[in-house]
Amino acid sequence: QLVESGGGLVQAGGSLRLSCSASGGTISSHTMGWFRQAPGQEREFVASITWNAGSTYYLYSVKGRFTVSRDNAKNTVYLQMNSLKPEDTAVYYCAAVLSASIQTGFNQYDYWGQGTLVTVSS
Repeated sequence: QLVESGGGLVQAGGSLRLSCSASGGTISSHTMGWFRQAPGQEREFVASITWNAGSTYYLYSVKGRFTVSRDNAKNTVYLQMNSLKPEDTAVYYCAAVLSASIQTGFNQYDYWGQGTLVTVSS
């Protein structure tokens, strides 16, 4: 089970750090991903990190502002979001797949959290 936390309301230019904690199993061998879904829009890939943090990959519009990281000892993945913009407003989901490589498609992931809402005001 994946559980996201850390969402909330922030002003444009602000920062939030999302966490995704896994229970009932380990994610140490899994590629992890972050996705987001804004109202009326499709779920969108945001970032991915391989099992050993050897590789990361980002949506172009968040590159340089967001950083994905992980702590396998804590069974947790993070998404540090800086310089937030109103267009970053969405429900953010973490996902896991047993894979050694970066995955960007939502249908490639096997496990999903329930999501956490991020609202960025202008």
